[in-house]
Amino acid sequence: MNTHEAMDAVERWLPDKAGHTHSLGGGSIVVTLRGGGQVVAKSAVGVDANRAEAAGLRWLGEPGDLPVPAVHGFDDDWLVMEFVPPGAPSVRAARAFGRGFAALHLRGAPAFGAPPPEGPTDAWIGLARMRDEPADDWPTFYARHRIEPYVRQCVDQGLFTLTESAIFDRLCARLPELAGEPEAPARLHGDAWSGNVHWAADGRAWLIDPAAHGGHRETDLAMLRLFGTPLLEHIMDAYVEAANDFGAPLADGWRERVALHQLFPLLVHSVLFGGGYVRQTIEAARAALR
Repeated sequence: MNTHEAMDAVERWLPDKAGHTHSLGGGSIVVTLRGGGQVVAKSAVGVDANRAEAAGLRWLGEPGDLPVPAVHGFDDDWLVMEFVPPGAPSVRAARAFGRGFAALHLRGAPAFGAPPPEGPTDAWIGLARMRDEPADDWPTFYARHRIEPYVRQCVDQGLFTLTESAIFDRLCARLPELAGEPEAPARLHGDAWSGNVHWAADGRAWLIDPAAHGGHRETDLAMLRLFGTPLLEHIMDAYVEAANDFGAPLADGWRERVALHQLFPLLVHSVLFGGGYVRQTIEAARAALR
């Protein structure tokens, strides 16, 4: 990682001069400004990755329901944004996050699969490509752009047998009945695992590193549960209370659909990392069909 390039990128979008740096990992560098303050310079993982992330941050942050890092500028190589000093989880922050997440989801999206304004159709989730293309309903979108492409990759990589891939064919055929009551498209973070809920020194939980698009709010909630988000029960209690207060309660059976909504991140992890994620993904598909 070229720290000099990161410092040059910071100076393109900010009036101050860059001072010293340190790595955050994952392609991100904290740059301390000579006049005081810090920013993050993040290197792109691929084509349009920075455009997708910048558009997602702005779309999620625009309503003010949850804090997200401000974007200072980006190009094909670097994204420069606000640095948020880390803190510790707290029940108060967890409950505020749950209420804010419910409000954010209900801000809605133009369609299932719609990218954020000014965001690319071919976007990213972590190190994997992800296509954001509007569809008429959630089952069509989820099958076409969140399950089938990654199942094909798993077969091509020798991770799934044809018999195992047939489980996903059956699941996609039954998605209209498995999905629960139809909902309007939600404004999703899209990659809401525990590492992207950033507990900050200001006492709040921030959203970072989005893969934002229009989707089903249960998908974000299922991803929170997948990798052990701290204080999850407090988050979920506040989320459910807020959704009820807003007149948009979660549909009956949402807890039973967690495995269905975890399939996308599990498929992505199978494609990227293989190993135990492959068996976990197949078991989740079987659970979703029960």
